[in-house]
Amino acid sequence: MGVAPISGRRVTAAAEGDVVVFLIGMRINRWRAVRHWLPALAAMPRMLKELSRDGDSGLLARRVLSGGPRVFTVAQYWESREKLLAYASDPSGQHRPAWAAFNRRVRGSKGSVGIWHETYIVPAGSYESVYVDMPPAGLGAAWGVEPVGRRGERAAQRLASGAA
Repeated sequence: MGVAPISGRRVTAAAEGDVVVFLIGMRINRWRAVRHWLPALAAMPRMLKELSRDGDSGLLARRVLSGGPRVFTVAQYWESREKLLAYASDPSGQHRPAWAAFNRRVRGSKGSVGIWHETYIVPAGSYESVYVDMPPAGLGAAWGVEPVGRRGERAAQRLASGAA
C-alpha cells in the first residue's frame, strides 16, 4: 500500500447505507509467555494479507491503532455483516485455523494473552465524517471521499443527508 495523497480540501466519506465497523485487538498480559502471544500476534498480518488479496472478501479498509507496547488493535471497515461473518467462519481461510490454535494454546496459559473484538453495524444517517488537508482515513479510506458540500458543510447536515 502506498501513501495516500493529501486532499488539500474538505471532504467527507462517500459511504452509502449501513456501515460495518469491526474492532479487534489483543493484549499481552505476560511478556515472558512468548509461546502464547506471539502466534496470535503473527496471525493478524496473515489474515489481513489474505483479505486484501481477495477483492470479494468484503474488507474495504483497515487501520492499525496504537495502544501502547502491549496492546494491539485493528479497526476494520466491511462491506456487510454477511461478508464479515462469512470470513470468520470460512474453514478454508486463515481465521478459523488461527482461532482454533489460539484456543488450544491459551487453555493452560493462565491469562498470558487476551483478545477481544467488537462489531458495530451503524445504520445510515448515524455516521458522518470530515477530512481536512489529510489523506482519507477510516470511513473515507473504506468508501472513498467526495466534497463536503455534497452532503453539507456542517456535521448536523451530513448526518441528516445520510438519513434520507
